Amino acid sequence: MSYRQEKPYVTWFLLILTLGVFAAETLSGGSQNINTLLIFGAKTNNLVQEGQWWRLITPMFVHIGVLHILMNGFSIYYVGQILEPMVGHVRFAVIYFLSGIMGNLASFAFGSNNAISAGASTSLFGLFAAFLALAVIYKENRFLGELGKSFLALIVINLALDLTMSGIDIWGHIGGAIGGFLVGLALGLPGIKRPKTIFRILALVIIAAISYYMYIRGMVVYG
Repeated sequence: MSYRQEKPYVTWFLLILTLGVFAAETLSGGSQNINTLLIFGAKTNNLVQEGQWWRLITPMFVHIGVLHILMNGFSIYYVGQILEPMVGHVRFAVIYFLSGIMGNLASFAFGSNNAISAGASTSLFGLFAAFLALAVIYKENRFLGELGKSFLALIVINLALDLTMSGIDIWGHIGGAIGGFLVGLALGLPGIKRPKTIFRILALVIIAAISYYMYIRGMVVYG
């Protein structure tokens, strides 16, 4: 089974876009300036509740400070180099965006009302969890099994660290991981056997149901 047949163009595009937004933040008042962050699309629950739904999407491209962009930028590059050639450009983009949105929805539903949320980590946790989904689907493949174990450990370690650090949106990370796992189950790998159609449909239904619940909860709690 071959995994590296395509160049990770989507990864490069996402990385360039994310770095470009950070450069624009820096030139427009600073990446740690609250007004600048909000202008570029960072999320606060009250603004989403007021109808600015796009703040469930834009935060994955906004970063707070140099360390934040360096860590997430490296992670996008590293994980994308592995996952995108395996699943293909479209599947990779779908996992990235849906994970990010589900992570931001979880933050909206369960996170702090006053916090400013930004960063690609919601999407990154989804990419991590997609490896776990592939390991579950293709249990007979040792390579995918080892990747799944490694990224499961990475998810657990990072969530444990989230509990010990202030200013970390753990709900965004949990939501992103759940999203990535479910999307991974629904998509599988191209060109080889995939999960039964009923399981793929079930995964999509669960994604829609959880997303709807989190959106409604956020609107009710903060409305």
